[in-house]
Amino acid sequence: MTSPPFATLPAPPYYSVIFSSLRTAGDDGYGHMADRMVELASEQAGYLGVESVRGADGFGITVSYWSSLEAIAAWKSVAEHRIAQETGKARWYEHYEVRIARVERAYAKRT
Repeated sequence: MTSPPFATLPAPPYYSVIFSSLRTAGDDGYGHMADRMVELASEQAGYLGVESVRGADGFGITVSYWSSLEAIAAWKSVAEHRIAQETGKARWYEHYEVRIARVERAYAKRT
């Protein structure tokens, strides 16, 4: 993905959607769709940012940040996102897990 490594976020509280996944072999259009989903999510009301990493072994974690549970539910129902989810289940992921959490506190070391 082409997003910056750290999301710039407001003061808590806000919500995170933690998507952990193990990819199948080959790209098969995954890179393009992942970039498109970041672009599309950034256009949604309540979107705050995203952070994403993937190792050479195919394991990755993407954390997207949202202002509310309602914003997360609206994102989940976006038609193009639903197509990406179904394609991911069928072609791109051997295994995945989604966790939703409320961020109560956040702090950082900045250089």
